[in-house]
Amino acid sequence: MDDFVCNKLTEWSLSEWIQIFKDQGVDKQSLYCLEDQEIVALIPIVGPRSKFKNGLRLLKEEQNTSDPETSESSVEVCPSTSNRNDEGKRKEELQGESSQSPARKRPPEDKQGSYTENYIRSDVKYIMKNVHQKLPNQDNKLNKFLKNSINDLETDKREVVGVFGKTGAGKSSLINAIIGVKNLLPSGSISACTSVMIKVEANMRNPKYEAEIEFITKEEWKEELWTLLNFLGDNKDKAEDEDDQDSVEKLSELYGEEWRKKSAEDLMDKKYFREIPEFLQSKSKILTSDTAEELSPKLVKYTRSESNEEDAKDVKRWYWPLVKCVTVRVPEKGFLQHVTLVDLPGNGDRNKSRDKMWKKLVGSCSTVWIVAEINRAASEKESWEILKESCSLMENGGECQQIHFICTKSDIIGGSDDQSEAGVRVRILKRNEQAKRKVNAEFSKLKDVKKQFSEDCFKVFTVSSEEFLRKKHLDPDETGIPKLQEFLKDLNDWHSETRNYVSGARGILSLIQGASSREGANIKMAVSIELEEKLSLELDKVKKPMDETVMAFERCLSEGVEKSKSSCEKVLKSVLNPNTIKGGAFHKILKCVVEKGGIHKPKKGKSININMKLSSCLTDSIDEEFKKTFPNEGNSGPFNGVINAFSLGTERLMMNKEYENVKLQLTFLKTEEEKMKTNLNKLIRERKKTIYSSLTTTIEETMKPCYDRAKEFRGEGWLENMRETIEMHVHGSKEVMFAQAKDAMMKQLRDLKSEILEKLESTIQESIRLSLKTDGLYLYIDGYSIPDVSVELQMVKQYYNDLTKSPDDDAIICSD
Repeated sequence: MDDFVCNKLTEWSLSEWIQIFKDQGVDKQSLYCLEDQEIVALIPIVGPRSKFKNGLRLLKEEQNTSDPETSESSVEVCPSTSNRNDEGKRKEELQGESSQSPARKRPPEDKQGSYTENYIRSDVKYIMKNVHQKLPNQDNKLNKFLKNSINDLETDKREVVGVFGKTGAGKSSLINAIIGVKNLLPSGSISACTSVMIKVEANMRNPKYEAEIEFITKEEWKEELWTLLNFLGDNKDKAEDEDDQDSVEKLSELYGEEWRKKSAEDLMDKKYFREIPEFLQSKSKILTSDTAEELSPKLVKYTRSESNEEDAKDVKRWYWPLVKCVTVRVPEKGFLQHVTLVDLPGNGDRNKSRDKMWKKLVGSCSTVWIVAEINRAASEKESWEILKESCSLMENGGECQQIHFICTKSDIIGGSDDQSEAGVRVRILKRNEQAKRKVNAEFSKLKDVKKQFSEDCFKVFTVSSEEFLRKKHLDPDETGIPKLQEFLKDLNDWHSETRNYVSGARGILSLIQGASSREGANIKMAVSIELEEKLSLELDKVKKPMDETVMAFERCLSEGVEKSKSSCEKVLKSVLNPNTIKGGAFHKILKCVVEKGGIHKPKKGKSININMKLSSCLTDSIDEEFKKTFPNEGNSGPFNGVINAFSLGTERLMMNKEYENVKLQLTFLKTEEEKMKTNLNKLIRERKKTIYSSLTTTIEETMKPCYDRAKEFRGEGWLENMRETIEMHVHGSKEVMFAQAKDAMMKQLRDLKSEILEKLESTIQESIRLSLKTDGLYLYIDGYSIPDVSVELQMVKQYYNDLTKSPDDDAIICSD
């Protein structure tokens, strides 16, 4: 802390806070950079904090006046509705500021472009918190609605970017380079544990590096232990194949050699989990460090396999087999405030819990990055297999809109006579272009993938994480990293919830202020009648295309049922009698399949899913119709499209001078309409995933009894007995199994249609009733009245106009 800060605090009569500022290392430079939430942390008491904010604002204004060159980097702190003893004086000050400066200067953006929105959202949240406290404690519908609406303003839907790629492809180095932290995620010669999903996002709570370790449950681990031990059987002293080796590795790294002589029950003893009591308590473990370098070695035992590397030399017990997911939070990365990067294993996991989370995360990805080394990107089978196997989960079964194929290590170039800096650069850039052409050509061959994703959705990037950090041969822009950073920034800014929050707050305040007026009762009634007639017409426009879509699905699925019945036994035979695997080796694979309910995910190679194979004709029959009905862009189609087109026409009514006295109510109705559309689009986005997966889910449920019977076989001939049990079950069930799957999907589709129509009608009707049919006299209950929020409304309107860059076309505030 320097004398400048000390003198200013003394000048502002805040000398008792000097020690706190000193402890936090606030000097002159950082004083000007303090954000609103940091000021709250330094001075939690409202009165002194208001003095400080006012003093800091005046100081910055003085700096801008005396030194115009610094004005671009200065921050003007706008007034907030802090509590004061003299509330009337505060109101006069705010009204004075509004009249003198109707377009207050916005605080400039920080490095990630998020300071302004952070500040606005923080201040509006503070305003709405005060408004919530001012509402009377009365048990009437309007009061309940207002309080619930203020509480419901807070939302945080994150954009998920899934990062796929085989071990050694450079995923960790790529993520490290993008977030500008070299040693956060361990990379190098250590082989990564492919079972652990690692999420990376911004830490918006404190300036620390944090890792949240989420474990599978005790019950899940006990079940997996039983499966692992049963799978290995008497073969504990040697490993026949890679899946055996994987099981042995998992047990040995957690238990050492003790597991070989123990039962599953013995291996659940508390002594093995002393270092991670959180696992036994079904809690997450939190690791915290000041730097990435300190956090990284703490993560190793939870994310990676055993290694001889330096960062793992002191690790005695490895806990990654128990870990479901690790979330790493990085400070000062505003462009990840609404974006999560997820390092994902290629084809899910044999553990049910991890596999369920894997499917959920893949289905939540709005963008997928496929990572491969540049020297074999086009020919890398594993990368293309990941894309093919996950395609349906990402598109019709998810919300993916873009696929980025990222060719890494572009700086590693072969030898040449010309080793000059210019010569190396030319060769790197030339190979980059060749790689892009080859990868695009390979993508064009994937017919099944292109049914889901067009070439417009597919982009190729060539990157060098090392070159970006060391700048030896390439300019930073030529490394590809800045392009990916810019993509993430755009994704983050596009998904900012600040505008939605401020818009919702504006609507609530408009309702409160409009409700306190007892004027224009006849006008209110006329407007409500007009809006209810309009609602009826708009509901018909929504219902018709939805009904047509339901009928189209009925036709497609009926065809799919007939194809499934005629081809299911042939499809099943290709799974139970594969030409590529000999009978002796297949018995263990089929054992895994029935143990896991028809699904087996080997450590390498394609996964086996009997349920998905049996439902393939059904999914093929509706894939095209499904994509048209539920496009991931979310702004077209017979569901999202008609909802987005829905309108009560409130803007037109606002322009009518006869309705001037209900302008606030119309503003509220417009914000409610927009909020309802947003919520319904989110509902459709999530529900479509369940609807699409329902075909396979129903088949899986129907097949479960035969898997349970098949896994009981032992001794001679059990392979043939398992095959016969499955085949006989399919043969006997095919007449009803596929029809049941069709009926399950149709029911979910009709339920979604009904829920959308019901929510549209009930939400708008309730909004009309609250805003236009509530008599102002009714609001005076037991001496309480609806509060005057004219000042708060004016401030929030100004913020809304700042965010939308629109004029304040509804600045007139109606009051008693």
